Amino acid sequence: MKKISILVIEDNRLLRDGISDIIREQSDLKVTAAIGDCVKALPNIRESEPNIVLLDLGLRNQSSLQLVKVIKKDFEKVKVIMMDLVPSQEDVLIFIQAGVSGFILKDASVKDFLQTIRSVAGGNKVLPPYLTETLFSQIVIKAVNELDHSKIIESVRMTKRERQVIDAVSDGLTNKEIAQILHLSTYTVKSHIHNILEKLTLHTRVQIAKYANTSDSYNTAIKSIAYNDGQVD
Repeated sequence: MKKISILVIEDNRLLRDGISDIIREQSDLKVTAAIGDCVKALPNIRESEPNIVLLDLGLRNQSSLQLVKVIKKDFEKVKVIMMDLVPSQEDVLIFIQAGVSGFILKDASVKDFLQTIRSVAGGNKVLPPYLTETLFSQIVIKAVNELDHSKIIESVRMTKRERQVIDAVSDGLTNKEIAQILHLSTYTVKSHIHNILEKLTLHTRVQIAKYANTSDSYNTAIKSIAYNDGQVD
């Protein structure tokens, strides 16, 4: 029987080693590598072609969401399972939209942990246990329904800075992180987000991320927007 191969990405060494040991004890599972950051992720995937990537949702100073997007773009067959203590509903929605196949809570039992891996390897989607299928479906449907791109008016003017903020929000960055990257104050970032929500007739950051992550809708909308690249802030 061919074993399910797994790449573990977890920045806490104790957790990383413990997770790897649990997996190695299973006759149907194997660890291809266990690493502590995103830097070595893509080379490891190219070399070992794992079936599953177990990825820490909250890697320090790194974007797990951006890594998920790259994995799903370049390695379509690789399934990604996020690990976190208690992911928020917004995180669940955004990561599912990015292509994640499952979630494992870090306080899960060993039985649930292994069951999630095997279930995802078998082609199933596994959500955190506190989100029922019905609840999650309602969340997704509500977000998609509220994101009506037909409301985007051709005369909308989106500045270069606002586009940068949209991209940063879609990468899961906080206002503070966006401010540091773009060399702005947190207040200015909040102001940009407020303007973006108004221009795109949206209501939440989740919808901004959904807007940016839905490539067809994003590209169509971008073509209809008259950019004012001369306006920086």
